[in-house]
Amino acid sequence: MQRRHFLQALSASALLSTLPGTAWARDGKDYRKPLILIELKGGNDGLNTVVPYADPLYAKLRPKLALPRDQILQLNGQLGLHPKLQPLMPLWQQQQLAILHNVGYPQPNQSHFRSIEIWDTASDSQSYLPDGWLTRQFSSERVPASYAADAAILGSQTLGPLLGRSRTVVLGSRKLEGGMMEDGMAGQQVSALEHLLKVETDIGTAARGLHYGKVDTEFPKTGFGSDLKRVAQLIAGNSQVAAFRLTLGSFDTHTNQLATQDRLLGELADGLAALSQALQTMGKWNDTLILTYAEFGRRVAENESGGTDHGMANVHFALGGRVKGGFHGEGPRLHDLDNGNLRYQIDFRSVYASVIDRWWNSDSSRVLGQRYSPVAFI
Repeated sequence: MQRRHFLQALSASALLSTLPGTAWARDGKDYRKPLILIELKGGNDGLNTVVPYADPLYAKLRPKLALPRDQILQLNGQLGLHPKLQPLMPLWQQQQLAILHNVGYPQPNQSHFRSIEIWDTASDSQSYLPDGWLTRQFSSERVPASYAADAAILGSQTLGPLLGRSRTVVLGSRKLEGGMMEDGMAGQQVSALEHLLKVETDIGTAARGLHYGKVDTEFPKTGFGSDLKRVAQLIAGNSQVAAFRLTLGSFDTHTNQLATQDRLLGELADGLAALSQALQTMGKWNDTLILTYAEFGRRVAENESGGTDHGMANVHFALGGRVKGGFHGEGPRLHDLDNGNLRYQIDFRSVYASVIDRWWNSDSSRVLGQRYSPVAFI
């Protein structure tokens, strides 16, 4: 019997991490407004995403990678979007797309693994924290026990900002059928069989709470498009989930950057445009916040392999019906670089503070360890 339940848990298509035996502190009514995080895995090149086309240094430092001026979607006299982001232009014109310039942190680390760990846990570059920043938020102010899960993850098997003991469901290529514990049995005063039976019970509860509603909007026929459609279906089905995390990549464009970024930014824009349309149709656009993030940007100068190497600060997007569209922060300063990299202006923890303080009306200092000034994109 132990072996049967163990194999059932091991072979499941979803992963659920729970904190057993803990009472929910209070209802977080603002969790009815979900956050959708999109990781641009590998480090998207921000300079060819929001392009400083009027700065002569842009073309000088990127003789092969600089995008032709007549193809750039000009936002003002200085900056424009990559042409593959055309589907997002209506949101920009409606002031529902915010561009966050030069997001980063002090003493940046240029390792994929360490830098994304910093972003996921909201630590500084010298500190190591065991839990993701969303896990700490959901521990600080509990998601109501009636919710199917704290969060759902699509497109990746890693927990990222939900690392640790949160009620997080990782959805595979099929609908939720089962799961297993991410945190193992450390500190649990139960037998292996009791533990696995409890996992099955928790997963069954989550499965019953996740309802896929009907969505008529056509989504792109890509893996990312399918993940976004499932998010829209879950929202349409009134599934109570506080946050979603999706992954698109890899943007690690050391070589062949133009073709790779064309494809990935096209997937991003097409998918987000479809999601926006679906949420507007179901009346949920004003109560949904979408944010992009990545471990770092790319270096300003191109390399000899038709790409760019690991950089530092980066540009990111916020989208939604309650987003204050436009530019936030100063555009890239190509004449004032830090060893060939953009200097950060907005601490990424200020972006997280905006979510916690202004979107969920909670207290970010309890999660981030100190007070960070929110960015006024909400």
